[in-house]
Amino acid sequence: MFHLVGRLLAVVLLCLAGAIGWVMIDAHRSIEAETAATADRVSQRLEGLYWQKLLWRDGMSKDTLLPMPDWETLATASVVSPGICVTFAPPGVDPRQLCSQIEALGEPAPAWFGATYDFLFGLQTPQKRYLSIRDKDAGYVVSAAQRDAALRLSWQQVSIVVGVAIAMAAAITILATLMIGHALIPARTIIEGLRKLEQGNLGWRLPRFRTAEFNLIARAVNDLSEELARTNAARTALTTRLFQVQEEERRALARDLHDEFGQCLTATAALAASIEAGAPPDRQDLADDARAITRAQQRMMENLRGALVRLRSQNIDEIGLEASLHQLVSDHNTQASRAVVRLNVIGKLAALPKQVAIDIYRVAQECLTNAMKHGSPTEVRLRVEHMGTERDTISLTVEDDGGGDATHINRGNGHGHGILGMRERISALGGSLSIGKAAKGVRVAAIIPVLGSRNGLTFGGEATA
Repeated sequence: MFHLVGRLLAVVLLCLAGAIGWVMIDAHRSIEAETAATADRVSQRLEGLYWQKLLWRDGMSKDTLLPMPDWETLATASVVSPGICVTFAPPGVDPRQLCSQIEALGEPAPAWFGATYDFLFGLQTPQKRYLSIRDKDAGYVVSAAQRDAALRLSWQQVSIVVGVAIAMAAAITILATLMIGHALIPARTIIEGLRKLEQGNLGWRLPRFRTAEFNLIARAVNDLSEELARTNAARTALTTRLFQVQEEERRALARDLHDEFGQCLTATAALAASIEAGAPPDRQDLADDARAITRAQQRMMENLRGALVRLRSQNIDEIGLEASLHQLVSDHNTQASRAVVRLNVIGKLAALPKQVAIDIYRVAQECLTNAMKHGSPTEVRLRVEHMGTERDTISLTVEDDGGGDATHINRGNGHGHGILGMRERISALGGSLSIGKAAKGVRVAAIIPVLGSRNGLTFGGEATA
């Protein structure tokens, strides 16, 4: 709005400058016209005086065409325009000048205006008229405008025009500001609507406006909002289905590893023990090889158990989310010698829907894995709270003291698809994820609605590495 008003003022000032220039030109031309008209009137007046002297009084002078004392009268002065000086030069006599008063033309012009006027127009051109066209030696009349008279006349007209123009400009500016401000009110509403769309509120719609152009914009924004809502719903449903398929694949893979690979390792351990027990006393090398096979089998079994812990979620159906989290923390404390994981569960987690429980478990699992993998913590705190006072939600927080850069994690640098997977998983449930700095490390905080309501995502804040 301020830009538009500024442009309007620029146009008004440009028009005002043009009007001032035109007034100055018109004043200059008026002075020239008055100078010429005065010369004509005075010459006619003097010529009339000559004929009166010739016919009525028979007093024609041999030296001058017109008796000198008779022309400088009130009647002659009355035909001289204000600010004009008339000079009569009969032959053989010194020229004599008659000037009209200039006070009637207004106040004196400022010095800067006079300098500008002289720079633009220069001095007025005198007008010369011969008293008799038959005899140019009879004398002549010269009419010239006084410089101060031209300045006064021009300044008076410019002052009037500038005063009127300034009043009009002020009125136009005030009215234009009010009209433009009123016309741009829908723009603010549109901007607020776009910001709500940016925040994820896809159910908000713009109202109808009186202006046809803003109505077109509002219609386009509402259509975009509807399309985004449909796209987001389809993406959420697809993401939910993908995670369900992922869980099914994990369970199938865990079952196959346990049934097939686990049995093979068990059989390998039994065979190694049989070889060690049946080795002859003189074949100590066979017993050593059997023990080496047993040690390798034990390491493979430990790795298999760890993989099964990461893959399995069916324990949630069997022992519940809280017990599964305790088992997850216990496994990390057993495997990690440099960091201690502490669990704090607040509220009841037994009645959570299956998919919500699985997602909470997976998010906690990913956060702990990232904390151990990408940082150097000595302590990791996992806190899960069921908040059901105002909204039935689950709050999950993981905080470590292993350093790390939250901004680096938010950008996804060096963390593969783990953070992205957590965001998508929580997004499918209508929750929010925040990643930020903790006291000595980084912190991740997730809010997950128990009913899975999809109110959009809010990312920012804190996370863990």
